[in-house]
Amino acid sequence: MSFYVYLSGEIHTDWREEIMQGAKAAGLDIVFTAPVTDHDASDAAGDMLGEQSNNFWRDHQSAKVNAIRTQTMIEQADLVVVRFGDKYKQWNAAFDAGYCAALNKPYITLHAEDIVHPLKEVDANAKAWCTTTEQVVDILKYVQQP
Repeated sequence: MSFYVYLSGEIHTDWREEIMQGAKAAGLDIVFTAPVTDHDASDAAGDMLGEQSNNFWRDHQSAKVNAIRTQTMIEQADLVVVRFGDKYKQWNAAFDAGYCAALNKPYITLHAEDIVHPLKEVDANAKAWCTTTEQVVDILKYVQQP
């Protein structure tokens, strides 16, 4: 039986590929899903609904269109991995973690030790905090064992 994992958060590194490759190498039966990771495409998600008068309304419109995908995939997931990188503040990732918490959906956080303090509430509800993609793969191996 396939296990569904949603990979949320930071889009500027290859952490998703590392987890997917590690799971594949371990022979795990996992279906991975993710948000749109092309930054420009994500920002333009609502543009098909018409031009907006300023960036606030463009972002608002695109956030709602992106939420269709994000909320659906989080709800369908068995587990969510939420990655916080160091290049940008990922408010969307924090929102996704909060959505998981509200749904009582298990999630793992993945981030460096130097941002433990600002993420203390997010980590407090996570089922695990990882600092490497290898740790995430190890958890996936554990939860998939017979």
